[in-house]
Amino acid sequence: MGQTCLNPGMSEFAHLYRFISPYLRRYRLRLAAGVFFGILYGLFNGMILGAVNVMIQRLSPPDAAGAGALGALAPHAGHSSALATFADVWLPQINAPLGWRQVAGVLIVLPLLTGLRGLLSYLSSYCISWAGEHVSNDLRIAVMRQLNRLSLDYFDRSKMGDMLTRVQGDTQSIQTGLDRGISDGVKEPFTILGVLAFLLYTDWRLTLIVFVVIPLCVVPLRVLGKKVRRANEGTIGRTVSQSSLLVESLNAIRIIKAFNLEETQIGRFIVHSTGIRQMNMKRVQARQMVNPLMEVILMFGLAFFVLYIVRGYADLRTIPAFFGGVILFQNSFKKLAVIHVVYKEASVAMGRLSEVLHLEPTVKEAASPVQLPPFHDALAIRDLRFGYGDQEIVRGLNLTIPRGTRLGIAGESGSGKSTLLNLLLRFYDPTGGAILFDGIDLRAVRTADLRSQVALVSQEVVLFDMTVAENIALGHPGATRAEVEAAARSAYAHDFILALPEGYETRVGERGIRLSGGQRARLAIARAFVRNAPILILDEPTAALDAAAEAEVQRALDRLAEHRTVVCVAHRLTTLQPMDRIVVLAQGQRVEEGSFAELLAKGGSFSQMAARQGIRA
Repeated sequence: MGQTCLNPGMSEFAHLYRFISPYLRRYRLRLAAGVFFGILYGLFNGMILGAVNVMIQRLSPPDAAGAGALGALAPHAGHSSALATFADVWLPQINAPLGWRQVAGVLIVLPLLTGLRGLLSYLSSYCISWAGEHVSNDLRIAVMRQLNRLSLDYFDRSKMGDMLTRVQGDTQSIQTGLDRGISDGVKEPFTILGVLAFLLYTDWRLTLIVFVVIPLCVVPLRVLGKKVRRANEGTIGRTVSQSSLLVESLNAIRIIKAFNLEETQIGRFIVHSTGIRQMNMKRVQARQMVNPLMEVILMFGLAFFVLYIVRGYADLRTIPAFFGGVILFQNSFKKLAVIHVVYKEASVAMGRLSEVLHLEPTVKEAASPVQLPPFHDALAIRDLRFGYGDQEIVRGLNLTIPRGTRLGIAGESGSGKSTLLNLLLRFYDPTGGAILFDGIDLRAVRTADLRSQVALVSQEVVLFDMTVAENIALGHPGATRAEVEAAARSAYAHDFILALPEGYETRVGERGIRLSGGQRARLAIARAFVRNAPILILDEPTAALDAAAEAEVQRALDRLAEHRTVVCVAHRLTTLQPMDRIVVLAQGQRVEEGSFAELLAKGGSFSQMAARQGIRA
């Protein structure tokens, strides 16, 4: 019956263990050591109670009447002769001579047992926490690895706050479930067993009351556990929204200040934060109600103990140690009740992590990928179709891009320009038709092989909070310092880099905030230079720059484009002037094609777009 109170949390523990078992295998020896020490710790509690009971018995005067309702125990009753001999030699006894052995014994036995118990508790908690921290770290890495594995459509529909919460908050909840759940989940049940053995040995009839009380624990645990789970689900949902708002606000801080939106954003933040507070308080209410309810139930048991003693059915010399055992028993059950709540919280995080870890990327690698040779012929687009949901963006597009061609892509917003680049980089797979790399369908090759032959320079320049040299070298991991500096010179970035406080070792700050827009763009071009890929994709590379910066960047782009196959998308049409050929898209279809001068002279869509930008034939 002792397990009845534990059952509400066992299913959550079983699910949690199955979920983390692949990550636990590497650390199973350390975990096993923690469990072993926890078992010894629990059993030691019963030994200490037994030692305390022996001490009290030896210090209690025997019943002079030798009878009465209490029925005093005979000296050393129930103890083996060896234990009795040890007690006579090393423990003091009332009305007996006190020698140095008795003094040493009373000063050593109980402190030694308590010290060993504390050491076992420390070793158990340390080993289990060590395993839990390593599992949590591996889980964070696995989630991060999985997020990087997923295709772009997942990020299109997911909130940044949700992804942050999965990587950090949810893995922390799992770690808490492991740390507290396994540590107390091992120590406390064996403490209960050790104490129960002592209680049964001391007075089996009095111990039966415990078995009457235990089943009463089930009801509050089940009810409060469900409340905690609902509250935790609400907390996570609101935390996700708050994290997304925080990321959004900090990234847009210049706009917020420019439009005096500080109070508006703070008001939105307060709404989310207040919701989190309310959910957290519901969780606190449920968690904090566990102990009072358990104590009330256990006090009913204590009331039966008092009645049992008052009726004279117990030896008063055993009562102090027996009550100590009951207190330990009660504390262990209270901790187990909290574990049930912890498992409920961890189960919510486990469900969210399991969801993302079991997702499959929509852009799948070929089962038997074709070896992709160096690019030497042409990129061919054949009857290409693609759409988001029911909306088709690219409709039956056909296009050939011979090696060494500089192709410009123009069109109004929504015409499919950026979508075409995404398909060339295989961020998405087409819903119809194919893109051929020297006659090989991109879906038949490893995406890593494809992208190793492509360099991207986009309007959104992404720099990381690393040094200048490290940011450039990201284009070709393992690049030497000489290669990095050569790439910077080719991108006309070397001079301004040397003018920085620490030159190539200067950290650029988050998102490259310490650099100007033109400097950031030239570092991105240097990154493309060091990659030395045969295919170059330019996605609005100068759209966010002023005239002076654009001239600097365009000079670097022209140099980068030399002897490469280039696909350039630009809304600012002057960027396309150096292109060999320009394709104009409208509603995902090719409507015009020709050189810059030819398209201006035609008076069609391209000419009209150019006129709006002040460009005349």
